[in-house]
Amino acid sequence: MKVVGILLLVVGLIGIAYGGISWTRQRTVVDAGPIELKADRRESLPIPPIAGVVCVAVGVALMVSGRR
Repeated sequence: MKVVGILLLVVGLIGIAYGGISWTRQRTVVDAGPIELKADRRESLPIPPIAGVVCVAVGVALMVSGRR
């Protein structure tokens, strides 16, 4: 339970601080023999601030209850 609490705490803090998680995915657009064109596509997973606060609260509760 402690690991899940730490994970929720980290996700919640990222949600509060940055508003979500974003990453870049590279996709091949054209692959014609020796010519290959790739495009970068930015994707994101928005985390509402209220969900971040809830994740932090549940994460702290799981970490505290794991000690007892």
